[in-house]
Amino acid sequence: MHMYMHTHTHIYICIPLKKIGARGTSMEKEQVKFRILMFPYLSYSHVYPYFELAKRLSNRNLHIYFCSSAINLESIKKTMQKQLSSIELVELNLPSLPELPPDLHTTKNVPPNLTSALLQVFQMSRSSFSEIVNNLKPDLVMYDYFESWVPKLVSPQGIPSVYFATVGAATFSYFHHIYTYGNVSTFPFKELYLLEHEKEGVKSPVELEIEDVDQDFADGMLSLSSEIVLIKGSKGFDAKYIDHLSFLCQKRVVPVGLLVHDSKGNEKNSDILQWLSKKERSSTLFICFGSEYFLSKDQIQEISKGLELCDVNFIWVVKFSVQDDCITLEEAFPRGFLERVKGRGIVVDGWAPQSKILSNPNTGAFASHCGWSSVTESLYYSVPIIAMPIRYDQPINARLVVEAGVGVEVVKGQDGVFTGEELSKSIRKVFVERTGEDIRSKARKLSEKIKEEEEQELDEVAEQIMRLCLKNK
Repeated sequence: MHMYMHTHTHIYICIPLKKIGARGTSMEKEQVKFRILMFPYLSYSHVYPYFELAKRLSNRNLHIYFCSSAINLESIKKTMQKQLSSIELVELNLPSLPELPPDLHTTKNVPPNLTSALLQVFQMSRSSFSEIVNNLKPDLVMYDYFESWVPKLVSPQGIPSVYFATVGAATFSYFHHIYTYGNVSTFPFKELYLLEHEKEGVKSPVELEIEDVDQDFADGMLSLSSEIVLIKGSKGFDAKYIDHLSFLCQKRVVPVGLLVHDSKGNEKNSDILQWLSKKERSSTLFICFGSEYFLSKDQIQEISKGLELCDVNFIWVVKFSVQDDCITLEEAFPRGFLERVKGRGIVVDGWAPQSKILSNPNTGAFASHCGWSSVTESLYYSVPIIAMPIRYDQPINARLVVEAGVGVEVVKGQDGVFTGEELSKSIRKVFVERTGEDIRSKARKLSEKIKEEEEQELDEVAEQIMRLCLKNK
């Protein structure tokens, strides 16, 4: 089972209220402060946007409790210490299985063969979460995917619950449309599609058993949400998909913005950034496939070939799975590759300061798997995207980028395999050919539009949350 293949249904409510923003309102003068319990799934790609939203809502007269596993909370404490004064961290007690000790209670660490076990442990945490709700007595609970049991748990207590989707509206509207109408032929946005080999990729590689789910789109995540659905996105970028999703689920879908952490001055200088600072403006390609995908040796070989076919500077982040941790960089790459590209390219094993690299003016494009977090971060910093989607929602996100004119997609064969030759063609389109400047200009304009609407969108989110809290008082 996977979210993109499980799909469900829903009221469009629009009640005018006074704006409730960060700069003071009549409600703030009354010192009303509602308590919001945020409960993301254990994946880093979910925890990160939930915490970004928590930071911004805590500045809008809301008290935030943030609930996750001990290992995820420890990571937050290390990287977000300054923001914790207005957010309370709440540990979720997860049972330890012999094969899944506490340090693996996050998808960032868990090997792929234990994904099912992690979800099983997460489902077993219901009693712990129930106890947390009973102790904190929040005014509203914000829940995530794999958590259709949460609204069922809190509803009898008169507590509203809102689903916050960390996936883009384009993906949700595409699959919700298929669920509602039985096919994609009537989907109004023909620029979004899946190729035959991509249709299997939307399924999870393992069967994930989830108890007590609704027979509805996305296991009832949207239909169980109290009047509204929050989604990571911006009207400045994906408004028509947000509107179509609202129509399909019959609820008001409220974008929260892109939730990109402003990297200015927040990271220490590193060897990577010093190297990048010596390159020319918009001259360097950043390559990264996210924190939870590991390239095969064949994919590494083809990307290497593509980089050798074009004379472009690059920073390439390569991650190896736990099973492959004995592989060295030298073994993974073509013989002599690292020596041949020395000076114009660096290969990083494991981690690099992505936001800092993308915000650097010398970065000219981002070769990405098009996970939603990577796409939104690239858009925020006006960096063109060279799309290399692999699975799940990534092909839809890639087509969204191309449709917006802010990137190109690497052409793959019928078997879904990309080649070095096609990658080099896409790199040249962005860095060498005249099309590159047009893409760069559109990326800049889109970034400006998204940033202009950011505060207004967050004000609207806070307003809708407070409305629900007041309604249930």
